Amino acid sequence: MKSLRLIVLLICSATGAYAQDDLLNELSKQDSSQKVPVTATFKSTRVVNGQSVETMKKKHMDFRISHRFGKLNSGAYQFFGLDQATMRLGFEYGLTDDFMIGVGRSTNQKAYDFLGKLKLLKQSSGAGAMPISVTAFGSLAIATLNKELEFQDKITYTAQILIARKFGERLSLQLSPSFLHRNHPDVTGDEKVLLAMGIGGRYKISKRVSINGEYFYTAREKNTQTAPYYDSMSFGVDIETGGHVFQLHFTNSLGMIEKQFIGETAGSWGKGDIHYGFNLSRTFSFDKKNKRVSNN
Repeated sequence: MKSLRLIVLLICSATGAYAQDDLLNELSKQDSSQKVPVTATFKSTRVVNGQSVETMKKKHMDFRISHRFGKLNSGAYQFFGLDQATMRLGFEYGLTDDFMIGVGRSTNQKAYDFLGKLKLLKQSSGAGAMPISVTAFGSLAIATLNKELEFQDKITYTAQILIARKFGERLSLQLSPSFLHRNHPDVTGDEKVLLAMGIGGRYKISKRVSINGEYFYTAREKNTQTAPYYDSMSFGVDIETGGHVFQLHFTNSLGMIEKQFIGETAGSWGKGDIHYGFNLSRTFSFDKKNKRVSNN
């Protein structure tokens, strides 16, 4: 009887083990047959200065405060740039999970900017996997400082295609082909149409902290007489605290909209023309089904 009980027990154990393995295999097959979206390629709608592929969620609004201080090489009398400050206030709202609009006002050039952003493709894994995310961005900026210009001469248009991929949990990279049209360039001899290529990245060092960087190469003749501008390069740290995202960074660009940091960066890293700055992002939810404040 003991031997019979032992045989029955072994048969039941083997059957249970086989059933468990079979269930796990079926679940694995089911997972691989489903399309799973990749989320949080970047922590914010910005890499540093430039736009990221992220958009605001539906019925969520982002209140964004951006500061750039003076040049670090301005010396101790200017407290290494901290005595001087340039600011932008912005609001961005998600009409859907894939489409957002925004408006901002900068003290630099007393500029107003209006923007729209639409997700075209979303990176995913599983069946029918999409290897990249693609977002279209467009903006219109109006620099009102120069009162002598006609209204149409104060306008700059920007169009970008943002292409990004998240490589695992830590690394994300993005390309940003950019097109700018300035109705009236600030510097005589500068071109109205400007093409640029941006490259940016993010590397997570903890659950809430990441290191970010970006560089925009502008396809213009590097002539300080006809266009005394340099390519924009920025490095920083993102810190997510729940309802807020803090972005602390160093950049050679004083402006915080595409017209300014892509087309009109007057500082050079090689000469020490580096600005310390930060972005503060606070997201509010207007979704009655989910009142909890959250960030992308």
